[in-house]
Amino acid sequence: MKTYHTKAKEIVRSWNLLDAKGEILGRLATKAASMLMGKHKVTYSAHVDIGDYVVIVNSEKIKLSGKKTSQKVYRSHSGYPGGFKEVSFAKLSKESPAKVIELAISGMLPGNRLKRARLERLKVLVGERNPYEDKFKENGKN
Repeated sequence: MKTYHTKAKEIVRSWNLLDAKGEILGRLATKAASMLMGKHKVTYSAHVDIGDYVVIVNSEKIKLSGKKTSQKVYRSHSGYPGGFKEVSFAKLSKESPAKVIELAISGMLPGNRLKRARLERLKVLVGERNPYEDKFKENGKN
């Protein structure tokens, strides 16, 4: 039996809705990253981008376990002298709750040339209102 390789014409992308209300950040990000990569599909192959669209609502209601709400810090460096920045989870979640989820999911995706395309299929929304409602088919997964 030969190994099956998915062709670009055969890829069918579905829309998945995840509700962040009361969810733990890491567990939600793991589910979303897996769907973006297409690992839940039988035809998954690491070098082919067969993942689905993921829409996450209620991003402002995400939770962290333990004391991470007060202790977690996001660090970045621009590469220039004095370009080191630190932002706490509490501050970032007030300013941009969607950014917290996007950073978590981005860190769970492999850093290859497919990462940017996968992140473009991720839609993180604040609140319950969902402009992508017409894209969904009730398929029992969500």
